[in-house]
Amino acid sequence: MTKREAYLLAGPTASGKSAAAAILARARGAAILSADSMLVYRGMDLGTAKPSHEEREEFSMGGVDIVTPAEHFSSGAWLRAAAEWLAALPVDRPVVVVGGTGLYFSALLRGLDREWTFPPPEYPVLQMPRVRLHERIESRLDAMFMDGLAAEVAELRRAYPVWSDTASAAIGYKEFIEGLPFAAVREKILVRTRQLAKRQDTWFRHQSTPIYVPAGDTAEDTAAAVDLVWRRHGPWQISLP
Repeated sequence: MTKREAYLLAGPTASGKSAAAAILARARGAAILSADSMLVYRGMDLGTAKPSHEEREEFSMGGVDIVTPAEHFSSGAWLRAAAEWLAALPVDRPVVVVGGTGLYFSALLRGLDREWTFPPPEYPVLQMPRVRLHERIESRLDAMFMDGLAAEVAELRRAYPVWSDTASAAIGYKEFIEGLPFAAVREKILVRTRQLAKRQDTWFRHQSTPIYVPAGDTAEDTAAAVDLVWRRHGPWQISLP
């Protein structure tokens, strides 16, 4: 098991954690490891709100574009991929881990085979009022549609006629695969994304010891608030196979 220090930031979907992490990673010259179970799929870009190619290159981003939608993936596979990614980084380059998949954070902090003990591990989690979060979710979804989400799904379906169970259930993709009318697709994506945000909030509340960080009005405000927590508590020690 390899040990390494990293700065952590978790939170529900659309809460602004990726933008804040980018600001903080840029200031530190850090690489970014995505802890998001949907960003692992190549080609699933718009529907997962995947960072741009420019950002992926700038931050030598790990945890993205690991498998195709046709391939099975698991927390163990993500942990192994993260270990390979980390081994290729200079040992003196800082690392930022950001995402909304709680199991990935637990795998990093506790490992996959250890018996979990309480209290759960402590790390920062973004918090945002529900009404504001729902507004951000809707705004982001409309931008996805404008940018060509339907075309992205159609192209991926041509390239990979059969998807893995996890990929085919992904929010923003499953709804198109089911062949629903456009208005129904949009509404179902909204509902499922809100439900996801609620599940994520519940997970972090019960399966971690969250250091809640209120999201600011801007990404810069949020980054400043997270930075205060990092300076007080971080970096964290992560474990990799």
